[in-house]
Order: sequence, then C-alpha cells, then structure tokens
Amino acid sequence: MLKNVAAVLLNGVHPFELGVVCEVFGIDRSDEGLPVYDFAVVSAEGPDLGTHCGFTVSTPHGLERLEEADLIAVPAGESYVDRDYPPELLAALRRAVGRGARVLSVCSGVFVLAAAGLLDGRRCAVHWHHAEQLARRYPRLAVEQDVLYVDEDPVITSAGTAAGIDACLHLVRKEQGPEVANKIARRMVVPPHRDGGQAQYIERPLSKAPCDTVGEVLVWMEEHLDLEVTVEQLAARAHMAPRTFARRFQQETGTTPYRWILRQRVLRAQELLEGSDETVDAIAARTGFGTAAALRHQFVRALGTTPNAYRRAFRGPQAA
Repeated sequence: MLKNVAAVLLNGVHPFELGVVCEVFGIDRSDEGLPVYDFAVVSAEGPDLGTHCGFTVSTPHGLERLEEADLIAVPAGESYVDRDYPPELLAALRRAVGRGARVLSVCSGVFVLAAAGLLDGRRCAVHWHHAEQLARRYPRLAVEQDVLYVDEDPVITSAGTAAGIDACLHLVRKEQGPEVANKIARRMVVPPHRDGGQAQYIERPLSKAPCDTVGEVLVWMEEHLDLEVTVEQLAARAHMAPRTFARRFQQETGTTPYRWILRQRVLRAQELLEGSDETVDAIAARTGFGTAAALRHQFVRALGTTPNAYRRAFRGPQAA
C-alpha cells in the first residue's frame, strides 16, 4: 500500500524537483475523494538545508523518519552527480528496499540510489545531460537515455525536472488506479500520461570529428538532404571506389552514409518544425523523406514522438 511517503533531501536540493514530490503526495485532496498521504520532508544533513537557488529549507525530520515510509523519494540537487553521500542515508535506503518499500528518484537523485547499490543490474532513467556520467561512474547499471522514467520495482527513476511528475503519477496509477492518478493530474493541470520520451529534447549537434577524406562530401550531403543519393554517387564525388568510400566514411564518422544522412534529415525536420510554418508535407519534401508518412515513421523511430506532437511541444498547441 502507498500511504506513507518521505522526500529525503541533501544540501543543494533543487526546489522544483522537491516541489514535484510535494505536489503529488503532500497535498490534502480528500475533498475530492482522493487519498491522503502521510507525507514528510526529511533532511539527511541537518535541520537546515541550502537549495541551489540560494534560500534554505528547514525540517524537523531526520533519517529516522525513513524507517516507516512506504515510498522514499530523492529529488535532484546541485552537485549530486559527483559528491559523496552520508553513509547513514545510503544504509537507510538499502534497509527500506529490504523491508519492501519503494524508492523513487527525480533527475540527478538517481546518483544517490546508485551510490546505495540499489541500481546494480537494473535499468534506470536520468536527465540526458547526466546519462554518460552516470553510466561511467556506475557501470553495473543500464541507463535508458530516451525515456521519461523507468519502473524497476521497487526502484523507480525519472529523467529531468517534469519527468518526475510522470514517474510519480505512474506510481499512483499503478498502486491506486487510473482514476486517482487522473484526478491528481487534473488538479495539477498536467497530462496524466505523456507519450514519447526525452529523445526529442536532447541536443545532438553535428559531429565535429575531423573527416580528412569525406569532409567535402559531408558538406555536400548536408546541403542536398532533399536528394536521393547512393553510395556509388557519393563515392564518385569523393573520387573513390564505393567499398573504399564506405569504409572511410565509417572510420571518420562512426556510422554509415545511410544512417548519417537519415539523422541529418531528422535534425533538419526538427529545425523546420520549430522555426517555420511549413506543412509537414512540405518539410518531408525539403528533408528528403518524400512523404509525410515517411517523415512520421522515421521521426517516431528516432525521437519517440510524431512531427505534429513535436511542433506542439516546442511552439504551442496553436502550431499543430
């Protein structure tokens, strides 16, 4: 049962991520027939904690409050990615999972769960900006870079900021049903479930790796994304045999010509969806996909969302 919830904080906590947990579990909504949680904010480092915004948070609750929690949430915080954590906190998290409680992280709070050893052999989510660092520091876990949250019961991890809302509502939906989760979401004025993942928000600039022999061809390809080209045609532009060109291309870009141009077409489509009023059909033609259906198929494969949904997310509902 999900009745007793604690959010545990360290110095440098991010107020928004703490607010996410407070908003879902810390508000009395019994007037609408919704469950009331026994909620507490717990400090792992003394009664007064600094936030990364410059103000302090005070709480009378210490780590002993975690011993009775059904759910322990760990919001993100400043420098969580490379600091050490109180051994007493890590031990308390391990005990909680050992007695059947759940733990949930928001954004960089996942580093605390990883330090406690709770993610060994498990999949997890984190803000895309921290994904490589998390995987490097804790190689026994598997980072899912493109998702909003991962439920590896009893451990739930979420990506950056608002993805914590998705993870919390997912847990409510799982434990208390969709009607409860939907009502809480409605009070928060957020969707009860979001499609897609964080792939659509990840910045993926063009590779700046030196391309000694195929560099000029890459420039030409980028300027002619609307054209259908073959490896043979590209090899001819580089004055190479097709097999030699394909091998050099792989060596210098880390991918094949097909995959490279496909990724650039998706990137160009993203730019046009964000910054122009062109129709999806026109964008499909300009980016070499030919049809809106083909663009939609590749867009969903690459980013986990549709072109129209992407445009709404970045330009507002009136742009769809």
